[in-house]
Amino acid sequence: MYSGHQKITTARIAVLREVVRLGINHIDTSDFYGPHITNQLIKEALHPYPEQLRIVTKVGARRDAEGNWPRALAPDELREAVDDNLTNLGLDALDVVNLRVGGLDSPTPGSIAEPFRVLAQMQRAGLIKHLGVSNVTAEQIGEVQSIAPVVCVQNFYNIANRRDDALIDSLAEQGIGYVPFFPLGGFTPLQSETLSNVATRLNARPMERCVGVAASTFAEHSAHSRNIISGTPERERCWR
Repeated sequence: MYSGHQKITTARIAVLREVVRLGINHIDTSDFYGPHITNQLIKEALHPYPEQLRIVTKVGARRDAEGNWPRALAPDELREAVDDNLTNLGLDALDVVNLRVGGLDSPTPGSIAEPFRVLAQMQRAGLIKHLGVSNVTAEQIGEVQSIAPVVCVQNFYNIANRRDDALIDSLAEQGIGYVPFFPLGGFTPLQSETLSNVATRLNARPMERCVGVAASTFAEHSAHSRNIISGTPERERCWR
């Protein structure tokens, strides 16, 4: 008989295999989730990975004993984070690594060139195929583009938080992918009077409507959801 932990692990592995079977080909992860266990589950469920699957990870934070995620942007911390992702995913090179900076859900102004250079060095060493950034401003994106190409940007975005609309359009013109985090609100339910009114009119719960509205809103500003990482299919379907 399975223990409770074994049952949970089996269920998580089943979910991972099912989403890939359904056509999801972009999985967002990080080794500091858990820490470590998330990537270990991905490896157990999917390794050797399907050719079309792209695993996009992030570095720039760590999990402490209290369950918080303090910044981890020093060169040695970034190198250790990349090594941990490689080990726990069972890869020789990571498809995409996002440099995660800023606060919980908003960028912090200032230079991010130094940590990005560390990742660019690891890219040149063959440990990373592509680079991205997360929780950044337009100015920070421009800064790191002078160091190495950026294939994707991952920022806080949903129907109630659309401050990146202009940035999304700018990235589209450059052929850079935009991947929203907290698309359904994050750690707290999405707060939107408009969404609640629509849900009431349609006799649905707000979160049910949020899925459809968030997808259509993002699509409105994201016609560039085509191939942005070399070797990926025409459209990526993201699961995180």
